[in-house]
Amino acid sequence: MDKLLTGALSKPVMVLVAVLGLAIFSFMALFNIPVDIFPKLNLPTIYIAQPYGGMTPAQMEGFIATRYQNQMLYVSGIKDIEVKNVQGLCLVKLSFYETVDMAQAAGEVANQVSRVMSYMPPGTVPPTVVRFDATNLPVGQLVFTSKKATLSEMQDLASTRIRPLFSQIPGASSPPPFGGNERTVVVRVNPDAMKSYQLTPDEIVQAVVKNNQISPAGNVRIGDLTYMTPMNSVMGKVEDFLDIPLRTGVGPTVFLHDIASVEDASDVTVGYALVNGKRSVYIPLTKTSDASTMNVVNALKSKLPEMQSLLPDYIRLKYEFDQSVYVINAVESLASEGLIGALLTGLVVFLFLGDFRSSMVVIVTIPISILAAVLALNLSGQTINIMTLSGLALAIGILVDQSTVVIENIHQHLEMGKTKSRAILDAAREVSFPLLLITLCILAVFAPALLMNGVPKGMFMPLSLAVGFSMIASYIFSQTLVPVLSNWWLKGHDHKALHKPEILNDLDNTEESEMEVYEETHPKQISGFEKFKLKYLHLLDKLMLRKAIVIPAYLILSSGLLVFGFMKIGKDMMPKLDHSKQFQLRLIAQEGMRIERTEQQVITTINLIKNLVGAENVDITSAFVGMTPSSYGTSALYVFNAGPNEAVLQVNLGEHYQVKSLDELKEKIRKKIHQQLPETNVSFEPIELTDKIMSQGALTPIEVMVGSKDLNEGKFFAEKLMESLKKIPYLRDIRLNQPLSAPTLDIQIDRTRASQFGLSADQIAKSLVAATSSSRFTAKNFWLDQKKGFAYQVQVQLPEYQMASVQDVENIPLIPGQLRPTLGDVAVVKKVKVPGEFDRIGPRRIITVSANIYKKDLGAAASDVSLAIEAAGTPPQGTVVELKGMARLLQDTLGSLSSGLGLAVVVIFLLLAANYQSFKVSFVVLVTIPAVLAGSISILLLTGSTLNLQSYMGIIMSVGVSVANALLLVTNAETLRKEYKDAAKAARVAGAVRLRPILMTSIAMVVGMIPMASGLSESGEQTAPLGRAVIGGLVASTLAALLILPLVFAGIQKKTSVKSVSLNPEDSESDYYDQHELIAENA
Repeated sequence: MDKLLTGALSKPVMVLVAVLGLAIFSFMALFNIPVDIFPKLNLPTIYIAQPYGGMTPAQMEGFIATRYQNQMLYVSGIKDIEVKNVQGLCLVKLSFYETVDMAQAAGEVANQVSRVMSYMPPGTVPPTVVRFDATNLPVGQLVFTSKKATLSEMQDLASTRIRPLFSQIPGASSPPPFGGNERTVVVRVNPDAMKSYQLTPDEIVQAVVKNNQISPAGNVRIGDLTYMTPMNSVMGKVEDFLDIPLRTGVGPTVFLHDIASVEDASDVTVGYALVNGKRSVYIPLTKTSDASTMNVVNALKSKLPEMQSLLPDYIRLKYEFDQSVYVINAVESLASEGLIGALLTGLVVFLFLGDFRSSMVVIVTIPISILAAVLALNLSGQTINIMTLSGLALAIGILVDQSTVVIENIHQHLEMGKTKSRAILDAAREVSFPLLLITLCILAVFAPALLMNGVPKGMFMPLSLAVGFSMIASYIFSQTLVPVLSNWWLKGHDHKALHKPEILNDLDNTEESEMEVYEETHPKQISGFEKFKLKYLHLLDKLMLRKAIVIPAYLILSSGLLVFGFMKIGKDMMPKLDHSKQFQLRLIAQEGMRIERTEQQVITTINLIKNLVGAENVDITSAFVGMTPSSYGTSALYVFNAGPNEAVLQVNLGEHYQVKSLDELKEKIRKKIHQQLPETNVSFEPIELTDKIMSQGALTPIEVMVGSKDLNEGKFFAEKLMESLKKIPYLRDIRLNQPLSAPTLDIQIDRTRASQFGLSADQIAKSLVAATSSSRFTAKNFWLDQKKGFAYQVQVQLPEYQMASVQDVENIPLIPGQLRPTLGDVAVVKKVKVPGEFDRIGPRRIITVSANIYKKDLGAAASDVSLAIEAAGTPPQGTVVELKGMARLLQDTLGSLSSGLGLAVVVIFLLLAANYQSFKVSFVVLVTIPAVLAGSISILLLTGSTLNLQSYMGIIMSVGVSVANALLLVTNAETLRKEYKDAAKAARVAGAVRLRPILMTSIAMVVGMIPMASGLSESGEQTAPLGRAVIGGLVASTLAALLILPLVFAGIQKKTSVKSVSLNPEDSESDYYDQHELIAENA
């Protein structure tokens, strides 16, 4: 490092040019680096969405899901295969180990999907395979509203004109529109007319298919020209379908218009979107995991005028539920807090140094180091997010330390009477290695991030890199820029300080008393800090006499506070946002309830929310009622409803509405819903980006998975567990996630009876599907809209209102002729209840028990739920019960952070031992760590904060800074001990010499953290625990470093030899030094 220092002093202009160049590139990176709320997590997940319209959950499981499960086992790196099966859709989630190459995995999955298709039931369409994880979240909604247009028209325009433009927005993706259904040519059959003409639904389907066939055009060469030969095998207009002949020959010809109407409409409705309580259409805007939320949203907003121009004047387009607002607020809050912290830090430096020029040298290095870190973050593929910004904010206090130590040492050398240039060179050279060691120790605190996995690593690594890059830049500048600027800006000393290090080194109690007399007679010639230093030395002397009592008392007190605090403090994944103005809830009505009835319950809920907070305070509401269409399988990744009785409602409160406690508001809404809709269950779900990402798809903080080989056994135990959970007073919204009693008309065909009518099960099924659903999936047929250039499906169906009773179903005609048998002639129709959803993980069927938490931390809730699981009794043989969701993630995350912190302490200890060549001295440096932990936990408890990812980061950071402060003092003390041969005196003098740098670094960092710790900004709740943990840890560790560390050093090093532990006989400081042998060799 000496070459770096001397090179900088030899070529100062080169240093200035390098810094300016770095600043320019850093500013460019600052404006180009992506900005988001969270770092890239890159969770290794792939989804397969397999639709099959009308197929029951049991059929989806047996014919499709198990096939995928077996086939995907051939894909390398598979960790888990989770499957959800509802009517018409099978959703397969493939989780991989983190070391897996996801590009290769995606290729293998696609290959296995191709293979498994050959084993699928006839009519199965290829699935959609997508790379999707918790970071692929909607960041807003593009809402279509109109007083004139139908849902079908808005859906079609959204699909054909607007959605294609999303490909022009980098980083954006979009599922199909929600709210309407796919445009379809619908042949609506009149059941009475059909019966009167002795026709069946299947017969009508076949007639439509045969008369609307896609046929390629050939070519005819006549003379010099080549003519294409298209024909009207496909209907030119929708009305042309009416003239399709259904029966010819004997008797009058029967046309389609005799028994049906044909409409340019949409597929069978299975779900509605409601915007502000009215049916509408919206497209969720989602971003890819590596895209910036702000960039994607800003790009979309710039596209809005173009999108609006493609729509009729009577359809309006608006962007709602903008999540970038939260990102902007969070980033701006952290940035402003960091800036205020930097200014306060600079003020503290100035107050301590009392010299404007010295302060400017220190302050200038802070923004340059931060800019260098931003450049490095950009080059390493990171983004500006709450973790990297938190790291940069933390780094500001540490950056002061590097430059301050150099400046302080320069002043000490100037006070020795050296010239300015010599003082700067000697001072910088003297602290070069200690500063490098400090840098390595702080970096070692973050080294365990390399050993973490999953979300903890994804969250911790960007913060570590931000601090690490800042520290490395700061160290380099302390050895280059600081000496150069000091030569240019500082002035030489024309006097010697009264309490310079040499005086302190030789100071005894008599001389100190004389100085106190001098202080009384010449008060203006002794600075306030020198007076404080004398008082500090007096206190240290008193403690030194009682170190046999003080040290054990310190250890007992800090350990006691730590244990007590750890037992009492709450634990969460992230700081809880209790003042958010957005929330999302799920309404679960009676199983099987029609979507129209569920829709009314959603509107009732919206109205009661408006009554509760005031209609003027509800900015917008958005809901999706019922299931997503089978044609849009991937839509279930964004909104998953298991049946027509479920709805998801999002509410955005007005900007000026003050939410005192979101938990209390939710509790009031629960009570109101239970009063007005007693048969309806409600469950609040994550809506904020941070909550959604951390929940990783879990709908509630508490989820208990009950997996069994027999569904009835699993259901029985899950219901027992529910009763056990209901005894926990703070749990809310306890329910089984899977609908297990969906109303069903079970149709049992009498095959013997059917054969007497010449019917097969296939013929009966086709007529039944056409009558109760449509021919969409059993007889594919298409019509081309030549004006738009888009093809749309043609389907035959009976009006839904015509199928209003069991008798209507029994009266479905099956074959033409005089006998005209109906379904009731060959089958028995009865009402039963069956599971509406089948979930699987491996060989077991899964039932999930979920619950929300009211005013309780997740850690305590998880512990109580674990006890409730034990209280529910021993599960049946082969049944597994596991805590999942955020509770499981919390346990894994805190476990990783705790083990990481422990490993960091071990790494620092070994690093110090290698430097000092002494395990005892290394132990002395670590003595302040109990104070750090106790201080951080105590302040978190006092401020009502929890132990979470952010506060844990603060604790880890505090450990690094405390080690840095202790290292400065111990290094000096060890050097003086070898000089004085008196450990107590060495510790006393080292404390006095390092008092100013330690206080200045600690106070500067504490003051710099105050804006963040206050949590007063709009998004301050997210980062306040980090600042509070740092403040508590630093205050405690600073007191321990100045008052306890010298005592421990004096006690441990009291009888230690001043000789080196070197085994080299040629080392003059070693016990093995052989002077006679060396003389003999020289002779």
